[in-house]
Amino acid sequence: MKMKNMLYGLGILTAGVGIGTAMGLIYAPQSGRQTRKLISRAAEDGVDFVAARSREIRRQAEDAFDRGKEFAIKVVA
Repeated sequence: MKMKNMLYGLGILTAGVGIGTAMGLIYAPQSGRQTRKLISRAAEDGVDFVAARSREIRRQAEDAFDRGKEFAIKVVA
C-alpha cells in the first residue's frame, strides 16, 4: 500500500511539474532558442528525478523483500 501511495504521489508531482512548466512558458514569453533550452533542461531534470526516485524505490523494495525473507525464515525455523 505504501508503494502505491508513493507512485500516486510521484504521478501527481510529475503532472504538477508539467503543468507548471507549460504555464510558465505561456506567461513568460522568450525567444524560441531560450524556450527550447528551458524545455530541454526541464526534461533533463525530470529524467534525473525519475531515475533517482526509481533507485530509491528499488532499494526500499529490496529492503522490504529481505525483511520478509528473514521473517519467513524465523517463522519456519
